[in-house]
Amino acid sequence: MPSTRITEADGSAGHGAAAARPWFRRMRWRGYGPLLGLVLLCVVGTALNPDFATWDNWVNVLARTSFIGIIAIGMCFVIVTGGIDLSVGSMAALIAGGEILLMNSLATSLGSPVAVIALGMVFAIVLGGLFGIAHGLLITRGRIEPFIVTLGTLGIFRALLTWLADGGVITLDGMLSDSYGPVYYATPLGLQVPVWVFAATAFAGAVLLNRTTFGRYVKAIGSNEQVARYAAVDVGQVKLLAYGLLGACVGIATLLYVPRLGSASPTTGLLWELEAIAAVIIGGTSFRGGSGSIAGTVTGAILLSVIGNVLDLTSIISVYLNAAVQGVVIIVVALLQRRRT
Repeated sequence: MPSTRITEADGSAGHGAAAARPWFRRMRWRGYGPLLGLVLLCVVGTALNPDFATWDNWVNVLARTSFIGIIAIGMCFVIVTGGIDLSVGSMAALIAGGEILLMNSLATSLGSPVAVIALGMVFAIVLGGLFGIAHGLLITRGRIEPFIVTLGTLGIFRALLTWLADGGVITLDGMLSDSYGPVYYATPLGLQVPVWVFAATAFAGAVLLNRTTFGRYVKAIGSNEQVARYAAVDVGQVKLLAYGLLGACVGIATLLYVPRLGSASPTTGLLWELEAIAAVIIGGTSFRGGSGSIAGTVTGAILLSVIGNVLDLTSIISVYLNAAVQGVVIIVVALLQRRRT
């Protein structure tokens, strides 16, 4: 029939045209873009200052990336579901303060610094998970928008820490600080402990997102929550687990951060939420949810740290403008995503 022949011809021509496109036009630029941007930035950084390409500098960059990177991995799950968490920086500050107070109080009764530190680390992860689950309950059961819930807890967490610190600083006991130090400063195989934890968290996150039923449900909810409900997905439970996972990631990042300074103050974790969200979005995750990549998130986190490192080494602009640069990057990437959509 004529209509059939026309359709087949058109389909064949369309398929042939797609196959004839150059390979560089068929590449998934959304996936490779962050990596190419990181490579280009490294080339520019090396050209501006040769010290940028040294091993010591790269170890420093990776160590600084670890805290935000771990949080960004948890944030990726939340954003893929179509949610957001603006409170992670304040949450980290409160967890750090609570962990230090707990360890200081246990130091005299337990006696063993190792046992005290182990309990403090478990406390940080559990408390972070509970905070995340509380967010999930308010969002799913309370039917409040994630933006509103986490904007509220952002202020609550920061205010509670300020109250506990009496407006000052909560400091870890000196003996405990010496025993806790290796959790941050030890360098097995030439890399600091937070870098190895970051790598392990990234691997586990990638497996969870791409190779499990939970990961498929996370993407399905972000793509179309109503359709996911029709497909018998327990949307509330999946969101609850996603926010709980993010809270646990904040706890892990915090327990690695505490031995670095040995203290917590109202400025601890300031703007961490901006950096974590920026890392996820720069990594190619859609801000509307439905798709995301742990590898891209890791690349985005490293890219942000490299930007700050290049600014520190070259003094092109003031280091006080780092947050402004990150904000501009978020807006530009969001605009590109909108045009692509």
